[in-house]
Amino acid sequence: MANLSKLLGLRIKELRKRNKLTQSQLAEKIGMETTNLCKLENGCQLPKEENIEKIAHILNVEIKDLFDFGHLKTTKELKTELIDIIKKATEEETELFYRIIISIKETANI
Repeated sequence: MANLSKLLGLRIKELRKRNKLTQSQLAEKIGMETTNLCKLENGCQLPKEENIEKIAHILNVEIKDLFDFGHLKTTKELKTELIDIIKKATEEETELFYRIIISIKETANI
């Protein structure tokens, strides 16, 4: 449960920032104290069911999206997954992946 709390907290924080809301603004919209929202975002507690619904609504996502943690992986996990994908790729897919990655790298260096 501690792991779920932490992941959910990170996800709420990420979505809050994406929506350009401060903790105070989101807390006010939910109807909770800012300190309690801080505890949620830090993974110290899980939100009540009714607050999960409010958070999702205010952040313009579905409830299931609050629990989408796939992108919150460590760099090591991401590299391992990428290597596995490349190992299983066809020759054509490998060339495509290479071109995409090089394009992204070049764009990022601008």
